[in-house]
Amino acid sequence: MIRAAVIGARGFVGAELLHLLDSHPQVETVAASSRAHAGKPVAGIIDNFTDNNLYFSELEPAAVAALQLDVCFLALPNGLAADFVAAINKKSADTTIIDLSADYRFDDHWVYGQPERLRALLAGAKRIANPGCYATGAQLGLAPLVEQLVETPAVFGISGYSGAGTTPSRNNDCKVLKDNIIPYKLTDHIHEREVSRTLLQQVRFSPHVAGFFRGIQLTISGKLKNALSVSEIENLFQQHYQDCPLITISATPPEVADAAGKHGVQIGGFSTSESEPGHFVLVVTLDNLLKGAATQAVQNMNLALADEFALNEFDGIDYE
Repeated sequence: MIRAAVIGARGFVGAELLHLLDSHPQVETVAASSRAHAGKPVAGIIDNFTDNNLYFSELEPAAVAALQLDVCFLALPNGLAADFVAAINKKSADTTIIDLSADYRFDDHWVYGQPERLRALLAGAKRIANPGCYATGAQLGLAPLVEQLVETPAVFGISGYSGAGTTPSRNNDCKVLKDNIIPYKLTDHIHEREVSRTLLQQVRFSPHVAGFFRGIQLTISGKLKNALSVSEIENLFQQHYQDCPLITISATPPEVADAAGKHGVQIGGFSTSESEPGHFVLVVTLDNLLKGAATQAVQNMNLALADEFALNEFDGIDYE
């Protein structure tokens, strides 16, 4: 069995990770670290969790390193991963670390863990930076077209308020969000920089948060060197992702409700302009807590440990 721990297990993403690891046929979750829930049974907090012997604990970095884990998931806010990474590097360097924050997404010593695009790099990887939720949808929506772009594409995103985390703010205050949409960080957003870096293509990203709990919708527009028809663009996406079962291509625009609670990404609603040849628009939806975080982290674990534990990329992920 794979010995796993989730550090930062109190948050929305941590809870989804615990669910996925609980259902994984080859994982034993040996630690779930949460200062707020320390001493409480995980099954008492996480609905349908089956291990009645696992309790939340508050673990310092040295204690995590001493667990001699096969994989450690860091589901912490940005800026808090370094001490855990240093402790594991010192005492248990063979432990695979999957960091779900943004702390190592720009570090060339870490593998950027986007399986549909970079699967080959993940085999045997020990240090994996999980992509951001918006960044996952934006790069998957642009990747098949990126070599044909002639202008900086624009990405308009709306996320459910779970993307703002559990720390109280205007962006996760249901009273503020009622009948409302809040724009934020409209320039230099970290996901804008992340997508631009991984695609080697500058993008413009405008994020917003709305009053639904989970899910992301991205409307992506840009201009191509050659004017393609709607059917040509749709066929291009079908071919590009034909070996990616978590990505669904559709003619109609996917909606937030289509992705909420699901492990995949929906891409569709392809449109082209008759008055401006080359101009295209498409829509991407995904669940920010699943494919935008926890599901992708489990994919990364499966790929990194595949040879050692005879894993399939989708073990523990019920996507049918």
